[in-house]
Amino acid sequence: MKASLPSSLTCPPTRSLSKVEDCQFYGIDDFQAVPLLEKIPVSSSSFVLRFGLPDATKSLQLSTCSCMLAKATINNGEDEENVVRPYTPISVNTQIGTFDLLVKRYENGTLSKYMCDDVEVNSSKISFRQIPFNIKLDASEFVSSPMIVMLAGGTGITPMIQALHAILGSDDNDNNKGKSKVVLVYGSRDKDDILAQELLDQWSKDYPQQLTVTHVLSDSKDDNDDNTYRKGFVTKSLLEEVITCPIENVSHVMVCGPPPMYEALCGPRTETDVVRGVLADMGFTAEQVYKF
Repeated sequence: MKASLPSSLTCPPTRSLSKVEDCQFYGIDDFQAVPLLEKIPVSSSSFVLRFGLPDATKSLQLSTCSCMLAKATINNGEDEENVVRPYTPISVNTQIGTFDLLVKRYENGTLSKYMCDDVEVNSSKISFRQIPFNIKLDASEFVSSPMIVMLAGGTGITPMIQALHAILGSDDNDNNKGKSKVVLVYGSRDKDDILAQELLDQWSKDYPQQLTVTHVLSDSKDDNDDNTYRKGFVTKSLLEEVITCPIENVSHVMVCGPPPMYEALCGPRTETDVVRGVLADMGFTAEQVYKF
């Protein structure tokens, strides 16, 4: 089944920046439950989950490059446990009353499996909050940077979509147009597993001077793959090919994906001040690399 986003999320890049403290879930004392309004399948194992907001007259007002914590109380057969995981919404701050998560169902993913399989529409079994640790990078630091590299795997594409809205979208005075170039390398299992492909492909066509997208397929058996689709994994040789400028000219390298991807490319996600792996071998420093 081909992954595709709902039509409401195939919009042009929309630059709608908010302050950290404006988020509806920031600064609250405890998690706040909100209703699941829609569950929209986008592939055989992925869904867009649309949730209502505490104040339905306003938008989420999430700052760019930040996530939220989602919590559910899940019965594991013997007792109940509170499960908390971070998620990055893919909706923009012009969306009033709701926000959207792109969630991939993993068989061993306690919360993702629960949300995709067991949470019914119109129920309020998922609660959210945002804490300072969820703020990874302020948009003002990168929206006008000359060269940005994004390395994503699986649902790690979600913070990249959020950042691309800010980078490619223009402000009210059209001051942001054409200022940044982005090289996005996105790892998936095969073509059918690529999330938000229509959105990414459309943006790369509409902004060819700013955005290039290379898909890396680990399990592809298609002999017709071209330069848009590379087989295997994200390697040093591939990055040296697609990053055409000197390393020192890259202001930000944003990385988000499964743990093995962090291990191979930059070192564990928890080591925020250290860069290892492929990026270290290429000469990137901790000041350039941001682990989401």
